[in-house]
Amino acid sequence: MIEWHPVILSLKVACMSLVVVTVLGTGTAYIMRAFSVPGKAVWEALFTLPLVLPPVVTGFLLLLLIGKQGPVGRFLSDQLQVQILFTPYAAILAGTIVAFPLMYQSAKAAFQSVDHNLEDAARTLGAGEGRVFFTVTLPLAWHGLLSGAVLSFSRALGEFGATIMVAGNIPGKTQTLPLAIYFAAESNDLTLAGAYVLVISVITFSLIYGLNLWTKANHSRFLP
Repeated sequence: MIEWHPVILSLKVACMSLVVVTVLGTGTAYIMRAFSVPGKAVWEALFTLPLVLPPVVTGFLLLLLIGKQGPVGRFLSDQLQVQILFTPYAAILAGTIVAFPLMYQSAKAAFQSVDHNLEDAARTLGAGEGRVFFTVTLPLAWHGLLSGAVLSFSRALGEFGATIMVAGNIPGKTQTLPLAIYFAAESNDLTLAGAYVLVISVITFSLIYGLNLWTKANHSRFLP
């Protein structure tokens, strides 16, 4: 019989990761576009690195960072008596790290597609940078940002390698859908594994299909 905790936990992890990567990815992409950042090429390579590194490698680096002997982990433990390792928060952190490059790259492409002349026109009318961003740049980049959000959510939902390194597989606590699929298949419970595969496939397919329909509907508005 299917246990729904991994499904619910995965959705929570993906939603929390999405909130973080949407804010950070959008903000970072805008800053990299709008300002002259020293070492820009290096920063962009670092931002994209989790996309090309094996997830297990990303998880190992996170383990070194937030583990009991890691700089962040030791600080949280000694100063705040907080432990992230092997908790749902570690799964959220892993999902955020691996999904960030997708949101960043989508936001970067979306902002680059915005006509600078429209932003300059708003500035000449007295709009400050904040107002230009929220009334001109953001609405014009909305389609690309939404695409990045959907891809980021799906990536966080399906995260496995980094999650198992820092959150572990604790049933009822840190076991997400990908982990449940893997360990059900490993124990030869193919029926349960198949059920979980169906659930995650339906969720991700629905998101991407809905995005495609929404994009098509919005594009048709501007066609003669």
